[in-house]
Order: sequence, then structure tokens, then C-alpha cells
Amino acid sequence: MAHPKEISIASYQYNLPDEKIAQYPVEPRDSSKLLTYRKRQIDHKTFNQLPKELPSNSHLIFNNTKVVPARLFFRNRNGRVIEVFCLEPQSEPSAELALSQTKSTRWWCMVGGAKKWKEEKLTLQTGRGDLLNVKKIDREDVRFLIEFSWEPKNFTFSQLLEEAGKVPLPPYMTREAEEEDKSRYQTVFAKVEGSVAAPTAGLHFTPSVLTDIEKAKINSSQITLHVSAGTFRPVQTDKIGDHAMHGEFFEVNKKTIEELLKTDDKKLITVGTTAMRTMESLYWVGAQIAKHGFKMEMPFRIGQWEPYDEPWDASRGESLQMILEYMKHHKLDKLSGQTEIIIAPGYKFKVCDGLITNFHQPGSTLLLLVAALIGSDWKKVYGYALNNEFRFLSYGDSSLLIP
Repeated sequence: MAHPKEISIASYQYNLPDEKIAQYPVEPRDSSKLLTYRKRQIDHKTFNQLPKELPSNSHLIFNNTKVVPARLFFRNRNGRVIEVFCLEPQSEPSAELALSQTKSTRWWCMVGGAKKWKEEKLTLQTGRGDLLNVKKIDREDVRFLIEFSWEPKNFTFSQLLEEAGKVPLPPYMTREAEEEDKSRYQTVFAKVEGSVAAPTAGLHFTPSVLTDIEKAKINSSQITLHVSAGTFRPVQTDKIGDHAMHGEFFEVNKKTIEELLKTDDKKLITVGTTAMRTMESLYWVGAQIAKHGFKMEMPFRIGQWEPYDEPWDASRGESLQMILEYMKHHKLDKLSGQTEIIIAPGYKFKVCDGLITNFHQPGSTLLLLVAALIGSDWKKVYGYALNNEFRFLSYGDSSLLIP
């Protein structure tokens, strides 16, 4: 097979009518539709039936990231609206740490209406009377470095965003965020603040479904990958090789690595593309440690094409054991890094055996990941979903894909 860099994105387009894009989630969460694909066979279920559809030897991987209400709306002296959309902290090693800052913090942001921002700083008063100030510090391409400062100074940035921020719904949603989105655009197992988009495969899970999974004696582990706005960036090049993948922060604790080392006889099913990218990236972290030794320093970085250009043939267990030894050597409870991995047709999966995921945009890197897992059958799966009233994208329905 040719190098994935040579893949033409035109081969991964399909017609997605606007009316197929879900603008609101169904209620309750687990009443959404579930398409199952196993041994090339497609079936039509409801998400609350997932526990019975999972192989008995499954081990699930959840992404416990929590969406931050990262959109802030200010007005200039003429009353024009200026939107500041927080993307990532400038210097703190994690979004979680940056969100715990008091007094001030600096973030890279997108600014809507930047040309209308002439003032040195803009001020927003929250509903409870707190004052939040923003000041432009620098610019890098389309991003701005913004300094936030606030009164009272003892509040954390997280508390300010919770009070004043709006949920960052995806750009293909043709409505404004509503109060209900603060809970509905959040998984029930969200813990670690830092995402500006939800890991949407997890939105279908309810406490009831999670209980049924436990009753079925299916174990699970949690990782953290903070979803960036880059997840919505379309591929605008003809060849995949000319598309620059967005980097995303991930973190996995030692307990999870130890759990995963006991799964040799299990099928690892990831809940969402973010969990899959994290798990496959972990394998390549193990490869880096094997190559360079324990002298490597965190945070690790997995490059976009690293798995294709620097192959490694160790088993899943060998790679995870390498990571555990590294963590013991450095007395680490958590391992962190940034991944730009692109999983496209031609990628050889090292860790994951299946995927729970929503239906993705045409010509997106997420659709490439699905095609990497189930091959050209992605067309059959998406054709079935389109012809059977499945709802697409973030608030849409789900699929269980096991090749």
C-alpha cells in the first residue's frame, strides 16, 4: 500500500444533507441509535443495548476530559461584540493547572471581530458582578495571545469561565449555545477540565448503561485527552500529506497502565476517536522509550507521521511495560504528552481492537481514522446510516465498530 501521505481526501467525501446534522441531543442520552458493525455485518440497535452488544472479553477506554465554557463575549466602546475563544494556555504544562490560576493567566485564543478591537483592554462584568479583563499581548498567525485578569483576584479562571463563558459548540451547529448545553455537551464521567470540544462518543452513556456494563463484567479504564478546536479543522489539501494535524494534550496515570497490562486476552474498545488516538499514541511513547532510554523527558511528543516513518513491532504489552518501567524509574504517577498522530488507511493498529464513535464529517481526519479501522466498508456503514435516519456529528447517533 502507498504511504498514507499519498491518500487523496476526495476519496473520503460523501454527501451529508444539512437535515442529517443533529442540532440537539435526544433525551434520554441512551435512547440514541446505535449502528453495530461486526465481521462486516451491520445491525441497528439503541444505545442502551450497548452492554449486550460488546464482546464479553471487552475492556473499554473512556476519555474523562471535561469541556470548558471557553467562549467569552465582550463589547468594544461602540458596542460591537468581540468573541474571545480560549484554545490553550501559553505556558502552564496543562490546561487543568492554567484553569486553577488566580489573578491572571495567558491563553492562546481565537478572536472573532479582532479588527474591531482597538482598545488596550476590554472588560466584561459577570452576572454576579465579577470583572474580567482581556488584553492582547501577541499574535501568531490566526491566534492571539490574550492576558486575562480579574476581580476578585481569589477566584480561579475556571470559576470565571463557568460564570461568564459559553459552551463552545462545533461550527456546524447552526444555533447559539443554550444553558442546557452546559450539561448535555458533557459526558457523565467528565472529570479533568481542559477540552474545548466534547469527546462526543461518550455523550450517549448514562449511569444506567455504565452499571449494565459493570454487570456484564466488562472492565474499563480512563485516560485524558483534551480535545482542541483543531478537531473541527477540515482537510483543505488534496493529499493528506500536506495537511498539518492539530496537537492535543494527553495524560495517563500509572494505575491505568497497570490495568492495561492485564488486558492481553481482552479486546480494547475505545470510546471515541480521542481515546483511540491516545491509546495508539501510548504505544509510540513506549517505542520512543525503547529507542532512547529512560533519559527521555516529559512531556512526550508523538509526531504526525512517526508511526509510519519509524516502525516498531513490539506487542501492546511490551510497549506498556516499557512505559511502566519508565514511570517507576522517574517515580511518576502520571505520564503526559502531546500527540499529532494521524490514523489513516495504511495504519497498523497496535493497541485498539474496536471503536465506539459518532458519524463524522465528510473529508475529515476522523473519517480517515474510521476507514483505517474498517477499510472501504466505511462507505457501507455511512450509507446505511444515511438511509436509516441516523443523526450525524456531535449530537448525533453512534456506532460500534469491530473489524
